Amino acid sequence: TRTHTHTDLQEYLHPPPIRCASVLCFIGPLSLSLSWVGGSSTIVGRARDCRVKKTGLQHLVTSTTHTVGVSVEEGGRVIMAAQMNKKRKFCNDGVFKAELNEMLMRELAEDGYSGVEVRVTPTRTEIIILATRTQNVLGEKGRRIRELTSMVQKRFNFEKDAVELYAEKVANRGLSAIAQCESLRYKLLGGLAVRRACYGVVRFIIEQGAKGCEVVVSGKLRAQRAKSMKFMDGFMIHSGHPAREYVDKAIRHVLLRQGVIGIKVKIMRDWDPTGKLGPKTPLPDKIEILEAKDEPVPATPHSVPKNRPPAEAAPQQHAPAAVPQA
Repeated sequence: TRTHTHTDLQEYLHPPPIRCASVLCFIGPLSLSLSWVGGSSTIVGRARDCRVKKTGLQHLVTSTTHTVGVSVEEGGRVIMAAQMNKKRKFCNDGVFKAELNEMLMRELAEDGYSGVEVRVTPTRTEIIILATRTQNVLGEKGRRIRELTSMVQKRFNFEKDAVELYAEKVANRGLSAIAQCESLRYKLLGGLAVRRACYGVVRFIIEQGAKGCEVVVSGKLRAQRAKSMKFMDGFMIHSGHPAREYVDKAIRHVLLRQGVIGIKVKIMRDWDPTGKLGPKTPLPDKIEILEAKDEPVPATPHSVPKNRPPAEAAPQQHAPAAVPQA
């Protein structure tokens, strides 16, 4: 094992291509020690407030102040180290998820696509696709999910076997705003009347256990003049932090012959202590009335004097003395 010191991240580190190499970096307030075992896929980071994220052979070391990218070759040679701003890192993650969501939404709209979740593990990046018809997402013998994996890998420049796609079924599609918005979209494309389609979606959402829902359809519905129609049922909140936790929103556009119609669906879920069908935290104005405690019922009526201390309230009664018999 050899130890090398590097003070400028823009330069290259070239230790000899040995089986095991160790790199020590000082980046302002960040002190980092990396150990790389050549020929294997393990990298260990030890530093104060640091985490190591690995994607193929590209490693991101994150601290509270900096994000450092380190590229390592198979022989244990560090070929590049670059500093990345924390703001830029989070912006890149947000853009990646937005582009991925847009791509999957266009590709899997007919299969009940309901969202995507990205999990970054030390070995690879896992992408979980939420859908109502997971069998259509997987395809025949897993062919379609492999095509999607290849598409994501080539589009976002992932290493081979560094990204994995999974399909997960939505627990309750009646509580998913994206699924109901797509359902309403295909009903309108099929020529169903707007009122009938909207009332059917609202009734289905309420029957599935939602606390409230709201459907807004705007555009040239019947005449040439555009107008907006709102369908509501149940209880709905619009402001505050609970609105972010409880309300699920989705917006879609329907391309009809007379023009574009906009659809907005809002579903307010109910409180669920398990966190499966709704948020774990209750609403701040929720009042819970507890059951009254059982109190012992006295057998006989008795009085308790309130104007004397407890010690004087019950004076000791002495037994009467025995009368001697003549």
